[in-house]
Amino acid sequence: MSADVAPPTPRPKSTGLHKGEIRPGVEKVDPIIVADGVKRVFGGLTAVDVDHLEIPRNAITALIGPNGAGKTTLFNLLTGFDKPNEGDWSFDGQNLAGIPAFKTARMGQVRTFQLTKSLGLLTVLENMKLGAPGQGGEKIWRGILPFLWKRQEAQIEEKARGLLERFKLDAKEKDFAASLSGGQRKLLEMARALMSDPTLVMLDEPMAGVNPALTQSLLDHILDLKDLGMTVLFVEHDMHMVRHIADWVVVMAEGKVVAEGPPDTVMKEQAVIDAYLGAHQDVDLGVVTGRYEGELTAEGEELAAQAHELQEVVEADAATPASDETSAPEVPASDASQPGIATDAAAPVSRRSAAAERAAASAPAEPTDAPGSTHSTEENK
Repeated sequence: MSADVAPPTPRPKSTGLHKGEIRPGVEKVDPIIVADGVKRVFGGLTAVDVDHLEIPRNAITALIGPNGAGKTTLFNLLTGFDKPNEGDWSFDGQNLAGIPAFKTARMGQVRTFQLTKSLGLLTVLENMKLGAPGQGGEKIWRGILPFLWKRQEAQIEEKARGLLERFKLDAKEKDFAASLSGGQRKLLEMARALMSDPTLVMLDEPMAGVNPALTQSLLDHILDLKDLGMTVLFVEHDMHMVRHIADWVVVMAEGKVVAEGPPDTVMKEQAVIDAYLGAHQDVDLGVVTGRYEGELTAEGEELAAQAHELQEVVEADAATPASDETSAPEVPASDASQPGIATDAAAPVSRRSAAAERAAASAPAEPTDAPGSTHSTEENK
């Protein structure tokens, strides 16, 4: 969160969300999502490898981790936009393995995207109306009989205008969505998601690319979702935002859940620090490599020893090809004189000879009056 943006007004956070000791995969009191053994592999890269994960109900859960940790891939798997190689998961007690995205949305699980998916050539109000489920006018035969769905259409428009007013987009309802700023498109996508009255709202980096002037508004709207009885799961890199609004934090690194817990607790865990800053963030690498003078801790000395061993291996590997080239084996005269026998030592000479012959053949011939030449022969005749 930007330094010039005030944090959201503090609201009471949900507590008592877990059972027993806090650890990765800890059991929750009332989970809305339960995932077991979910794994997704792209070629030789394991993007997601989650043994067990539960998302608490009626709380705001933040999913954090460095770039490439597998957060968005996990989002895609949970919402039906992608299929895992193995594993299963449930939403509100219903198994979602193999269920496509449009069906999960009908069940009350909706999501937004890091790159907004608003339809630019439709107006803001038309984008909102698309989010309403069960519209009678979408069916072929009912669509040609407006009197069957006009009343429902009016109700949908009334609901859409109410949400646009809440998100302060009511003045833009007749504008094309393509004319909105990045932050306004984020607001539109969140408002459109609420048209289906969801139980779980999943937000993929809601603050990415948003003008600081709209950051406060977005934060307040996310907190409002919880006050309205919804569960929120969001991906975010802004740790200040996570600390202020999240009730529970799940940390991913290299496709695995490495830590979870309340924000103030999980931020201090060594696994989280290592995931973001590296395992040796307290070691001065300049001292380790000998470029600067200084004292090394026990961890630094161990790292220096490993670096020294690695350097010796690299130098040994680099010296091996050079010694092979300088000590080329001698070719016995009997073998070299036999036609059809090629040796490694003779190969470079043969290639140079062939190249010289081709160059001589392609070069233009220069006339000469030396004995034996064509001109001197004709004169002798």
